[in-house]
Amino acid sequence: MKIQPKFRGFICTTAHPAGCAQQVQQQIEFVKKQKPLTGPKKVLVIGASTGYGLASRITAAFGAGADTIGVFFEKPSSGKRTATAGWYNTAEFEKAATEAGYVAKSINGDAFSNEIKEETIQLIKKELGQVDLVVYSLAAPKRVHPVTGEVFSSVLKPIGQPYTNKTVDFHTGKVSELTLEPATDKEILHTVAVMGGEDWKMWMDALEQAGVLAEGTVTIAYSYIGPKITHPIYREGTVGRAKDHLEATARELDAQLKKSGGRAFVSVNKAVVTQSSSAIPVVPLYISLLFKTMKEKGLHEGCIEQMYRLFAEELYSGAPANVDEEGRIRIDNLEMREDVQEQVLSLWNQVDSDNLNEISDLEGYRKDFFQLFGFETEGVDYEADVDPDVQIPSITAE
Repeated sequence: MKIQPKFRGFICTTAHPAGCAQQVQQQIEFVKKQKPLTGPKKVLVIGASTGYGLASRITAAFGAGADTIGVFFEKPSSGKRTATAGWYNTAEFEKAATEAGYVAKSINGDAFSNEIKEETIQLIKKELGQVDLVVYSLAAPKRVHPVTGEVFSSVLKPIGQPYTNKTVDFHTGKVSELTLEPATDKEILHTVAVMGGEDWKMWMDALEQAGVLAEGTVTIAYSYIGPKITHPIYREGTVGRAKDHLEATARELDAQLKKSGGRAFVSVNKAVVTQSSSAIPVVPLYISLLFKTMKEKGLHEGCIEQMYRLFAEELYSGAPANVDEEGRIRIDNLEMREDVQEQVLSLWNQVDSDNLNEISDLEGYRKDFFQLFGFETEGVDYEADVDPDVQIPSITAE
């Protein structure tokens, strides 16, 4: 069948297997061209199928020669419905890693559940023995608490007072103003329960109790701070409360792991196009202006460039990681450079529907968005018939 992008709101409901495979190969090739890493050898990535999690898995395998286990929640194809992009990404990664001689196994299911944690522990024991790096990169809108059964749903809202600012519909290029009402106390609590550090801590406790953490294990989770423009909706909003909790959890885990020579970190990463960030008002417009600025200055990076830099310069450089006053690694240091932020703010104050294409990189934003789902990828024939039914060897072979 011919597969084209189809949309429901900000969500793309189709994915292209050949396009996803090509993009995974591009990330692999980038890492293989860099200096080999003296890094981890047995790696667990929780949230391993897209974005920073996928880039971390690729960097560990093809940069440091690591065997990996990836956990995620994706859907295989069904009839005329394509699989999700993360399914296709993982199928290609597993194939490439196995051909290169690395162990690459995957688990598909609800990472918040006790059942998936136990299944992962058993797989680690069988395939890796122990792990020396645990990457926590989950992005989910809901969480069923594994103990209480309560269902939590996250929201993207300001706290305390309404927030009004510019936003853009990246499909149409229309710049408009929008107002978001503040979150309730319950919504704040729910967002922290989904996106905070509780589940990360549950994973690390379960892995430690099962004896599958090697001495000196490192664990890392990913966060974002961003510019003052986005603070009311992001860092000072409900998501920011969740990130505060995640960062507090990192300090708690760090003290726990230090007893056996390990460490726990949060890495604050640069703004990139993701399915979730596309749904956050204000953020797509900011990213479009940021991309324009950083590309002009030769500073632009995607997920794979940042993850290689994180591993090479911070986690496995042979020296202690550089951290800020809160103990966070700052891979967003290029985005937050004073000259970059000054230029973005200047553009922000000017931007409207008429000059958007001239002063922003909305086209680059759109392309990155389509590429999340395997579309608009160089070297792929989108007129060709393609089989949407792609297997992930370690899952579908069972």
